[in-house]
Amino acid sequence: MIIRKASADRFVTLGTRPLPRFPGWWLALGPGIVWLALAQGSGELIWWPYIVAKYGLTFLFLLIPACLLQYPLNIEIGRYTLLTGESIFHGFFRLNKALGILLWVLMTLSFLWFGAFASAGGTALAALTDFPAGWSARAQTLFWGYASIAVFVAAVLLSGVVYTLIERFMKVVAIVTVAGLLWACLQPEVLSALPEFARGLLGPTGPMPRPWDNADATKLLTAITFAGLGGFWILFYSYWLRDKGCAMAVHMGRITGPIVGKPETVTTDGHLPRDTPAAAREWRRWRRYLSVDALIGVGGNLLTTLMTCLLAYALLFPQGLLPKDYELAVVQSRFFEVGWGQVGRLLFLLVAAAFLADTWLATADAVSRMQADIVQILFPRARAIAQRYLYYGFFAALTAITCLTMLLDAPGPLILVSAVIGFAGTVIFPPALYVLNHRLLAPLLPMWARP
Repeated sequence: MIIRKASADRFVTLGTRPLPRFPGWWLALGPGIVWLALAQGSGELIWWPYIVAKYGLTFLFLLIPACLLQYPLNIEIGRYTLLTGESIFHGFFRLNKALGILLWVLMTLSFLWFGAFASAGGTALAALTDFPAGWSARAQTLFWGYASIAVFVAAVLLSGVVYTLIERFMKVVAIVTVAGLLWACLQPEVLSALPEFARGLLGPTGPMPRPWDNADATKLLTAITFAGLGGFWILFYSYWLRDKGCAMAVHMGRITGPIVGKPETVTTDGHLPRDTPAAAREWRRWRRYLSVDALIGVGGNLLTTLMTCLLAYALLFPQGLLPKDYELAVVQSRFFEVGWGQVGRLLFLLVAAAFLADTWLATADAVSRMQADIVQILFPRARAIAQRYLYYGFFAALTAITCLTMLLDAPGPLILVSAVIGFAGTVIFPPALYVLNHRLLAPLLPMWARP
């Protein structure tokens, strides 16, 4: 029934425009790297190392399938945005308004708690500086969490093009993280555990080393859900592709700062590519780009998660060390300490602070984009307001809300709440993506653009 109700009439309103030329790999790549850097801090530093440090290789075989599940979802999310210029949430509303509203509510609830990632980064900075002196671990963590949020808010307000700021910052975080983890994995103490670790990727290698703790059920679910950008996080990819100006999104405008030669005004409704031989050739390039860019995000994230799990198995599991409460990053400083001693420990805490706290920045930006976009989709009168003003309004509101929710509990439990709500969305929207792209949009596209 949903398919019939949502068919032709809701999509033929899309006009046609020329498909822009592919600008080249150096200029086009970026959204996948942002995806990779955000995924590194959204759970891979915390929950997979926790599961491995506590239960050894028992559940490791779930990691690769959980990560690879993200790839086809990324492709379908990116396909819709590249072919229409619209956000994926706009597609959900075109498909079925009730479905779109349900996903909007769940998405909003799941992101009320992401201030926990700033406080998770604060655990590293608190351990690194022991400042303010004499404060408890919780108080120091909150101090540094709020301080990092203040720095990021200032950066966003001073930035001409917010997406460019996000992309450049996340590229640095991704490179530093991958290089640091790779160096740590090359230490003899870690390499000696590699053969047995590799066997664990194929299935359990023996009995569970300790009895199952029922309290870890949510943590395991979170580890699987957050293997990559699980839950509603994966939908961010559409908004990064859109603000990057990829394919038909170049006609949409940017929320903050103009695309070169294009107006700053953001268009809500997209366009389909015109059916020309030139467009068919360009789409082949854009399609390859989407495959590679998504693979960078998923593959790079899988690599870093495997490295953190290897380090946890080699260094934390033998000693029974578990990252928890206000020491989420402190325990894993052992990752670098094995090679560089105290200097390595301090270096890891600095890196951990960067890629945990940067999760707050990228998430606040993306959720603000989503909210501004959805408000203008649902309420046509809101289109009279420049989307940038809605964006900054939601950014301010999210900053205030997350600063309050950080006070409610330690970072770990708050991240678990977000993951459990996000898991509901993960179950709902993959079928919707299939119907959207393969059943409803496909007949309206030129033959060369159909999936």
